[in-house]
Amino acid sequence: MAIKVGVVGAAGYAGVELVRLLISHPDFELTAITSNADAGQSLASVYPAFAGVCDLAFTTHDDPIIKTCDAVFLAVPHTAALAAVPGLLAAGVSVFDLSADYRLSDPAVYEKWYATPHTSPELLATRTFGLPEIFAEDLAGAAVRHAAGEATLVACAGCYPTATSLGAYPAIDAGWLDDGAVVIVDAISGVTGAGKSANARTHYCSADECVEAYGVCKHRHTPEIEQILGLPDHVVFTPHLAPLKRGLLSTINIPLAEIPAQELTLDMVVERYREFYEGRPFVRVLDAGQMPKTSSVAGSNACQIGLALNKTARMLVVTSAIDNLCKGAAGQAIQCANVVFGLDERRGLPLIAMPV
Repeated sequence: MAIKVGVVGAAGYAGVELVRLLISHPDFELTAITSNADAGQSLASVYPAFAGVCDLAFTTHDDPIIKTCDAVFLAVPHTAALAAVPGLLAAGVSVFDLSADYRLSDPAVYEKWYATPHTSPELLATRTFGLPEIFAEDLAGAAVRHAAGEATLVACAGCYPTATSLGAYPAIDAGWLDDGAVVIVDAISGVTGAGKSANARTHYCSADECVEAYGVCKHRHTPEIEQILGLPDHVVFTPHLAPLKRGLLSTINIPLAEIPAQELTLDMVVERYREFYEGRPFVRVLDAGQMPKTSSVAGSNACQIGLALNKTARMLVVTSAIDNLCKGAAGQAIQCANVVFGLDERRGLPLIAMPV
């Protein structure tokens, strides 16, 4: 029997990416898509790519059909998920939230960075963090609870934290980071990461032929990266906007402790990363000397990782590439849902990027 799912916020870029992937999913049946701005319009009239493929029409976020689903994907801005999640869980609907509302474990940290009260902090104790390659045991626990009849909440990791954490975690976990050192992250994202609504920065005339840093020393993904890596107040994260539709490239500089810096070779680093991600089909560690490109992951749920070792400066440089809309948002949410519903995590997800 098909698993009935809905997408709230389906007209946005992450939302419509969810729609694209769910329509082709062999086990999920997409039964509802919402957009308050586009309610009553057909999906194909807003996104002609779906003409002849899907006859769904957008409905409003509060349409009762949403609570008849087995699972709902929330592709909405922060605070909107706060309003929706408790009612969905109470109705027995499992929720896969792409927003930031339930990612941060400490509600005080959320309130500091998002400047709004957290209205359901009790759910933070039971929610599962959605980054399967690092929090596999937590997702397995959510799958057990779901199989027992419990509606589950999964807070899916953000795009920058996904690329950065997948790149940095094996080294941090190995104890290579110099004690007390700060990890420096410089990351570049395509314009779809800013959402569908245009502003002065993302307007074509501003974004084309231009690369710029933004949110310097104050980007809201900073505490999420620190939480995943276990490095509170020891990450300097600088995001950049590039004239791309899709793609995210994160370069992580990890200062090495003296002994690892002396003993490690690049081949040893590559081996460590490959062992850490063994059996994880979406993470590919490149050969020594190779670096990933955003075009090599576009349209896929893959993450490619490249490694370089500067022994003189005692620095490990990790470069991680993902598609911000797929592995950084929609694809990751579906990957989490696959696990929670007891499916192979690869079901319905593209393993290979568009080669051209």
